[in-house]
Amino acid sequence: MTEFKNPFTDFDPKQFMGEFKIPNFDADAMMAASKKNFEALAQANQIMIESMQAVAQRQAQIMREAAEQASAAIQDMTKTGAPEQKLAQQADMVKSAMEKAMSNARELAELATKSNQEAVDVINKRVTESLDELREVAVKAGAKK
Repeated sequence: MTEFKNPFTDFDPKQFMGEFKIPNFDADAMMAASKKNFEALAQANQIMIESMQAVAQRQAQIMREAAEQASAAIQDMTKTGAPEQKLAQQADMVKSAMEKAMSNARELAELATKSNQEAVDVINKRVTESLDELREVAVKAGAKK
């Protein structure tokens, strides 16, 4: 069986771009920009991972609270009382449960939106910086002519 060799193991982008003999091409600036791009992507990815963990933890907490509330509601319903009173009590419980569910859904949506915005802000900042760097490289290349 043939052994797989990764074709990119020995790849040197600086040498590769140098072979093209592009006048006034700053390979170091290009490599630095690429490194910053990858760092920004890694940071945005970390934000998203932490966000997913926070959402999952909050969902688990919500489920525990819901189970506890359901258990308490069942115990309340098994107590003796007039049918009219039980019906009113059930209506109140359903209303309360719906309000809590909507509140929880809103909280989870806000949590996800906040973290998504943080990740987008990281990428947006890097894109802006990258465009500024590109402009600077172009200006320097033009000045060398």
